[in-house]
Amino acid sequence: MARKRVLSGMQPSGLLHLGNLLGALDNWKALQDQYDCFFFIADWHALSTNYADTSRIREFVHEMLVDWLAVGIDPNKATIFVQSSNSDHAILHLLLSMITPIPWLERNPTYKEKQEQIADRDLATYGFLGYPVLQAGDILLYKADFVPVGKDQLPHLELTCELARRFNSIYKYVFSDPQELLTSFPKVLGTDGRKMSKSYGNTINLSDSEPVVRQKLKTMVTDPARVRRTDPGNPDICPVYDFHKIYSQPAVVERVNKECRTAEIGCIDCKKLAADGMVAKLSPIWNARTQFSRDPKQVQDIVEAGADRAKKVSHQTVEEVKDAMKI
Repeated sequence: MARKRVLSGMQPSGLLHLGNLLGALDNWKALQDQYDCFFFIADWHALSTNYADTSRIREFVHEMLVDWLAVGIDPNKATIFVQSSNSDHAILHLLLSMITPIPWLERNPTYKEKQEQIADRDLATYGFLGYPVLQAGDILLYKADFVPVGKDQLPHLELTCELARRFNSIYKYVFSDPQELLTSFPKVLGTDGRKMSKSYGNTINLSDSEPVVRQKLKTMVTDPARVRRTDPGNPDICPVYDFHKIYSQPAVVERVNKECRTAEIGCIDCKKLAADGMVAKLSPIWNARTQFSRDPKQVQDIVEAGADRAKKVSHQTVEEVKDAMKI
């Protein structure tokens, strides 16, 4: 039996970090063994908020591809491509935009939230208002059965379903409703104790070297109530302890949990142990990054082959849409 299809993408708005690895890429690695996966770099989506400065998009696209391959996204198991390499995304976006009611876009919960969060940019643009239509086109173009999302992203997927139904009712049946593949995205804290995010400048990047990672961990906030070395701490509210639970061996986690509470271990030593565990887990990724970085042609060949596979699917969908619309 043919595998069900999964589609997901990432914007190349900066270097990937541990939050991206733990929140998405690790999940993608598992999905590629179970589904027919299409993973794409959403460089056109990046323009919705970064249109005024596109100077590093190509760099970020390449670094993202290297990161994906280094962590184990396998081109023999998944279709990997760049959104802008396939004009079918733009075509379906345009055609869907013709039938999209504006109130559907204005009620998008992130529309006003992002405008408030990114106050230093003018987001009163059609591209920003209409990006959910492009997103719907991305999904429907490949007739994805499932889309990995967190609960906060469900409204976006529901809009895709509404557009699919509207298209089917106006013209003829072409699209099925894509289903959510609810995934648990862990909240990975950054070096300042807030959610790890490029916009906060608190990330540990997959492309960081070992000395950089160790230095960043040295500056990481800990239990704010632990002022002196002799003060007992509370690992339950310490961001460093969260990394221990992810990267350290069980014996180290147990030791830190006990000795922090009794002040037998200080924050400096605790951070060093966390760095040791993190480096051990990230070293294979760094080694793979080095290999792929040395061979940009290999990376380019992989993504071009992925684009060719993607187009075989998307071209058929576009022809069905044109036939339904009689254009």
